[in-house]
Amino acid sequence: MKKIKRIAAVAAAVAVGSASLLTFSACSNSTDKIVLRVCNWEEYVDLGEWDEEERIEIDNEYAEDGIFGENSMVDDFVEWFNSTHDYEVQVEYSTFGTNEDLYNRLSLGDVYDLVCPSDYMIMKLIAEGNYVDYTADFWADNEQNYYANYVSRYIDGDEGSIYNGYGWHGKAACYMWGTLGLVYNPEEVDAEDVSSWSMLLNDKYARKVTVKDNVRDAYFATLGILNDEKLKNGGLAAEELSAIMNDTDSETIAAAEDILKRIKDNVYSFETDSGKADMVTGKVVANEQWSGDAVYIMDEAEEDGAELWYSVPEECTNIWFDGWIKLKNGVEWSERRHEAAEAFVNFLARPDNAVRNMYYIGYTSAIAGQTVFDYLEYNYAADEDAEETFEYDLNYFFGDGKNYSITADASCFDIGDDNSINRGRQLFAQYPPESVIARSVVMLDFGDKLGEINQMWINVRCLDLLDISPVTVGVTCAVIGVIAIAALLYAFRYKIFIRNNPRKGYQISK
Repeated sequence: MKKIKRIAAVAAAVAVGSASLLTFSACSNSTDKIVLRVCNWEEYVDLGEWDEEERIEIDNEYAEDGIFGENSMVDDFVEWFNSTHDYEVQVEYSTFGTNEDLYNRLSLGDVYDLVCPSDYMIMKLIAEGNYVDYTADFWADNEQNYYANYVSRYIDGDEGSIYNGYGWHGKAACYMWGTLGLVYNPEEVDAEDVSSWSMLLNDKYARKVTVKDNVRDAYFATLGILNDEKLKNGGLAAEELSAIMNDTDSETIAAAEDILKRIKDNVYSFETDSGKADMVTGKVVANEQWSGDAVYIMDEAEEDGAELWYSVPEECTNIWFDGWIKLKNGVEWSERRHEAAEAFVNFLARPDNAVRNMYYIGYTSAIAGQTVFDYLEYNYAADEDAEETFEYDLNYFFGDGKNYSITADASCFDIGDDNSINRGRQLFAQYPPESVIARSVVMLDFGDKLGEINQMWINVRCLDLLDISPVTVGVTCAVIGVIAIAALLYAFRYKIFIRNNPRKGYQISK
């Protein structure tokens, strides 16, 4: 397997930061300039500065000497735009850490033209009317409309696409997508155990597993545990599967709270970002993780000579999407502002740039096309001396009449008797097979149940005095009482000592 080292994004986090603002502008005296305010996830775009050995040497129509990230993607966009238009653009680029962080900023009056939230936040912004449709020009037959030309028809474009099904087509342009699963150490974890979300409750791995510290991902895994038998039996229609994994009835929320408290008692921690390092260093043996970060973790472990895998539990997985949405509550939308915003989306959708971003951050672009497929073969095609190979079918994502199948090393997958795959390494994490897609579901916005679910999460994550036994309370009070009495006795004896031994500077009032 041809595997190249991906740049660690730690430096990017330091350079950008969740509330930072970077301004990208070409040097010019022209005042005829559009200021484009863009807000994206942290560490979610190529910031350049690649080493020469990281050059991706695949044929493509955009770069004769291979794909290479010398400068920031945003810098390259500014240069490209200003050289192809009769006016200039300046990009004010900032980042956010969570969807809620972005929404809070918008609520407090921060102004952005183009943002990249996740699916449920896209739904919320659309429901609130805070979006501007992509123009007809964005979809026109134009060689620079890279998104329209190259986006996977599985995701956006056709009547049967995900974006059409949820009403996002024309309102948001997909950037990255993936699944939710478990990264694990195959030397420490049994494949059967990691094939279920109940892994989080398995006392065999007590204090050796981490869970995402956000209510949505934790709640999703819990719904998988609550409905494991029904889900594992299979045969569920897409609508029924979605209803089960988006159940927010009060009884379900209460049952999920009980399970999450048990999970909290069993796992090593709820984590925001430390799970990556904990997996690589071996502090834990499994980690609930998004597929893109799973690729990062497996790459980093591979650098240290270790082999980690990614499993999608058999019950169900959350399939998620991050997409670019133009905000109605931004500055006034002129024809040029539409053009500049849509040009930014298109530039990131150019196949060579999609490859750059995938390489840099580890996540999977919504962009298909031959260049992206060639990049996958460059990374994952089996070596000539591979003992056994497996034809990994990606036609559902890339299909346009050709045969898009990668001859991969079979040792990179856990292949069932029926050729089904539920566990594997980087290629499996980046592009799940159709069998996994079939039991995936988008997790919807919680709507008017958000308050109840957030309160449940507070009950789980914060100390609940009602859960403390009376004996513990009594012992704690007794200890506090003893400490208080000792402090009073010490103060009393010290006061008597000073009165009996008066010295300058130690006089006290009566």
